[in-house]
Amino acid sequence: MSSRNLTHLPCPTPSILLSVSLVSILSLSLFLFFFSSNPTPSSPNLSSTISQIPDQPLLNIYVSDLPRSYNYGLLDRYWSTSTDSRLDAADADSDLRSSLSRSESSKLDFPPFPENPLIKQYSAEYWLLGDLMTPEHLRATGSVARRVFDLDDADVVFVPFFGTLSAEMQLGMGKAVFRKKKEGNEDYERQREVVDFVRGSEAWKRSGGRDHVFVLTDPVAMWHVRAEIAPAILLVVDFGGWYRLDSKTSDGNTSDMIQHTQVSLLKDVIVPYTHLLPRLHLSEDQDRKTLLYFKGAKHRHRGGLVREKLWDLLVNEPGVIMEEGFPNATGREQSIKGMRSSEFCLHPAGDTPTSCRLFDAVISLCIPVIVSDDIELPFEGTLDYSDFSVFVSTNDALQPNWLAGHLRSFSKEQKDAFRRSMAQVQPVFEYDNGHPGGIGPISPDGAVNHIWRKVHQKLPMIKEAITRENRKPHGVSIPLRCHCT
Repeated sequence: MSSRNLTHLPCPTPSILLSVSLVSILSLSLFLFFFSSNPTPSSPNLSSTISQIPDQPLLNIYVSDLPRSYNYGLLDRYWSTSTDSRLDAADADSDLRSSLSRSESSKLDFPPFPENPLIKQYSAEYWLLGDLMTPEHLRATGSVARRVFDLDDADVVFVPFFGTLSAEMQLGMGKAVFRKKKEGNEDYERQREVVDFVRGSEAWKRSGGRDHVFVLTDPVAMWHVRAEIAPAILLVVDFGGWYRLDSKTSDGNTSDMIQHTQVSLLKDVIVPYTHLLPRLHLSEDQDRKTLLYFKGAKHRHRGGLVREKLWDLLVNEPGVIMEEGFPNATGREQSIKGMRSSEFCLHPAGDTPTSCRLFDAVISLCIPVIVSDDIELPFEGTLDYSDFSVFVSTNDALQPNWLAGHLRSFSKEQKDAFRRSMAQVQPVFEYDNGHPGGIGPISPDGAVNHIWRKVHQKLPMIKEAITRENRKPHGVSIPLRCHCT
């Protein structure tokens, strides 16, 4: 009760004051007894890293009736083809591919997703569809999404196209035609067929596509049809591949440029890459002897040019390991060892502002050092990345001798706090629900549920956009606009 309200009450009598005093003393004694026998844990409160979420919202999702050949059918094709031409003989899928080709298990309704690191990092499309395909009686308590089978009951329409798998399969079979709209580019043909199917549906016509959800985690997924699906909700890992002209494929014609009006934090959702390294629990963590670790390609394009400059500055710095590497079996083992034995893991921009390296670092309890000025991060507003990451501007990072000195200035207590916070958020970046084919209950704290929650937050904007679209006079077009954030 506030002091303002107390002024309107009658003055208490002495006997009442005595009773109140005795009750206060007893309450204080109980309070001190409870907290002296139940000390506060040393780890930080979860709310400091993950914002407390109110009662679970419910997102009603209608799944567009795309033929199976555009999702699980692509996995059937993947498992029946030869090794990815971009990988060496240590292809992570070679044994499973051989096993599937020798048995009827290749006819599974829900085939496994590849372990090939070039593809696995983009597996969000697989786990999101698996969640929607899970029968209602197997769904987890606390799941945000609910599949509905009547379009009138739906909040959003999910388009079950494995656009990233389609793109990566084309890159593995014939990279030369990937960016060309021509016969022989099977990925382009699938893109065209999916968009024609979806845009011709009643669901698209009633909303102009604004309530449709596409998963485009690979920066080159659905490359040729992006302008046509721009009104939809796009689940992307970042915006880096959307509004820069690719000098290799364009002669300067602006029609080849992806316009920045096609993506916006107001309508789209930033989702995490799938991590490629196994999870390290806080109880398993050991002493870390290396200050800073990086493994990856030195030479990148566009914003990744900063990486080359950082490499040259840091390669001979004491306590810093800079390794050129590829995500094959040998590279994976090197990354596990390097990340688990290092205090900090460098995360510079590559061809786009982010990569799965960031999430591998979190899973490895290696404090991310993010040098990527244009980065967008998953689930911001729920997660506070500054609780477990170090953000450094490109200008500061490129000063000679600056970055290593800055990292050495962190105390052991600060680094331990970073790792405790990382241990708490690790589940948020987990897609895998541990069930064959992804069919089974998801973790309420996992990536899939967090993605659905972010889509749910878009509903007011979606409804407003649909209303504006429906009230416009015939023949009038409402232009796409840049929503700066």
